[in-house]
Amino acid sequence: MHFGLRKLKPTQILVFGFAALILVGGILLNLPSASKSGQSIGFLNALFTSTSAVCVTGLVVVDTQTQFSTFGQIVIMCLIQMGGLGIMTMATLIFLLLGKKITLRERIVMQEALNQSTLSGLVKLTRHILLTTFIFEGIGAILLSIRFTQIYGISKGIYYGLFHAVSAFNNAGFDLIGGFKNLTPFVEDPLINCVIMGLIIFGGLGFTVINDLLLKRNFKHLSLHSKVVITMTLLLLVSGFIAFYCLEYSNIKTLGNLSPTGKILAAAFQSVTARTAGFNTLNLSDLTMPSKYFTIFLMFIGASPASTGGGIKTSTFAIIIMMIYTILASKEDVEIYQRRVPIDNIFKAVVIGVIALLLVFTSSFLLTITEKADFLSILFETTSAFGTVGLTLGITTELTSIGKIIIILTMFAGRVGPLTLAMALGSRINKAMIRFPEERILVG
Repeated sequence: MHFGLRKLKPTQILVFGFAALILVGGILLNLPSASKSGQSIGFLNALFTSTSAVCVTGLVVVDTQTQFSTFGQIVIMCLIQMGGLGIMTMATLIFLLLGKKITLRERIVMQEALNQSTLSGLVKLTRHILLTTFIFEGIGAILLSIRFTQIYGISKGIYYGLFHAVSAFNNAGFDLIGGFKNLTPFVEDPLINCVIMGLIIFGGLGFTVINDLLLKRNFKHLSLHSKVVITMTLLLLVSGFIAFYCLEYSNIKTLGNLSPTGKILAAAFQSVTARTAGFNTLNLSDLTMPSKYFTIFLMFIGASPASTGGGIKTSTFAIIIMMIYTILASKEDVEIYQRRVPIDNIFKAVVIGVIALLLVFTSSFLLTITEKADFLSILFETTSAFGTVGLTLGITTELTSIGKIIIILTMFAGRVGPLTLAMALGSRINKAMIRFPEERILVG
């Protein structure tokens, strides 16, 4: 068995690791003890829920609070935590606790999982990831518990605080409010809105960026990656807030009947949650058509590399935009913050973008065959699944069995990453010994 694992590529180990975790989660959630009724919810529904939890998506076919027992909810919370941190980060935690030495091969897999360019400092970075996660989730749980204990009592309030803190920091979007309401009862609650938004933003920044910020604390001294991620995150959050505030201001079904403060909180929350979180304080089916389209755009971009979120990632989007600008400006190099982006970096960004578009298009096309929903709802659902967001216009619970399988595969591809999945399924890369003559192809 060990010899078999040695023959696998790092990308294949990551893909199989996530698949194994999803399968184990599906088996556990399929147990009668995981359901409040004492009856199994069916393996496909259990597998869907497990995939959604491990891929930190948040799409659900059954209501988490009313359907699952405390055991089932704890299983979901553990799956969210393991899926958000990643297979290798959790494995490293176990190795560190057991005092086991981390081999070179394991470090190579960690490098792939954390999307790092070098092998140096990986174990130290993993320690920082674990510490950062527990600090953010701990603070978030305490703050949320303050509010939830006022509503649900001490024990239930603390439990709810912990569950939602883990779900928010890992950009999962699972909730325990019940009745598929998510956080809509708290649309004007400043504490819950601000804490959840803060956890989502920091969880989506990426552990590399958080570590860089803690060490350098000055924007000028940050790495180019951190500068790009922070800049793009701020641009998307601000533009998202302005767009939702303006588009929904007069919509009586969303912002129209809220107080001035409520309007600001709801618009800001919608901008943040569309970046792969899955929580919602507004009924998304009531959004105007432009808002739904803009949400799809934000979900497709997603969070940042080495984070708990999905999508093509903010840095990928930034490189593609700067590449387009470079071509239009007739410049030779793609430059960001007075640094030249390597050509292999550009190729990788373009490949990720193209594969992602093909994946969303293919999944949407297949769902138009299997489902009766309108096209916008289907596109919204598939983009949400790929971006591991978890937002929906209400068709998740109505999916056919084939539709559920399509969304499961889309969530899985979105979490492990389209390029990682493609490399895992492809053959080993061999450098060409011969370079053929160059010849141009007409484009445009």
